[in-house]
Amino acid sequence: MAGHEFSEPADRKRKHIAADPVSAADLRAVEQTRMPCDPAFRHGVVVGFDGSTSSERALAYAIGMARRSGSGLIIVHVANRLPTTVWAGCEPPVFVDVPDHRTEVLGLELACADYLAEVPWILVERGGDICHELEEVGREYSADAIVVGSTHGIVGRIFGSVAGRLAKRAQRPVVVIP
Repeated sequence: MAGHEFSEPADRKRKHIAADPVSAADLRAVEQTRMPCDPAFRHGVVVGFDGSTSSERALAYAIGMARRSGSGLIIVHVANRLPTTVWAGCEPPVFVDVPDHRTEVLGLELACADYLAEVPWILVERGGDICHELEEVGREYSADAIVVGSTHGIVGRIFGSVAGRLAKRAQRPVVVIP
């Protein structure tokens, strides 16, 4: 079983959340407006995927993990967000969602992949901070684990890797594939 789930863009998804402190009733209302996740993928394996070599290795490991546990695979692609500085009055940076058609391309590539025929899977698109979004998808699906590829190169060393930040803050097991 193969499928795709293209959730709402980040700006529409979070439009209901106010900047002021939110009451518990407001949080429940926001949660109810979200699309419910497919119960067939509860307790599945979440994997971050962007088409890079390290994310392909993570996907291969996650497929094996989902197959061995008899669960579904939740493939997550987090779209880019670019910081733009608001120059008037030294306001904090504003993040702008950049249209990312890469998810559609990745979805088509994954749909044609023979190696995904072994497990049920869905593709979820999110926008925002990669660590936060992977953990959020893991929470929504009550995932048993999150699998990510390691970051190589100077960017990961300067800004910190996604895998390192996720391993520090996640509420579920994180598997980092080199």
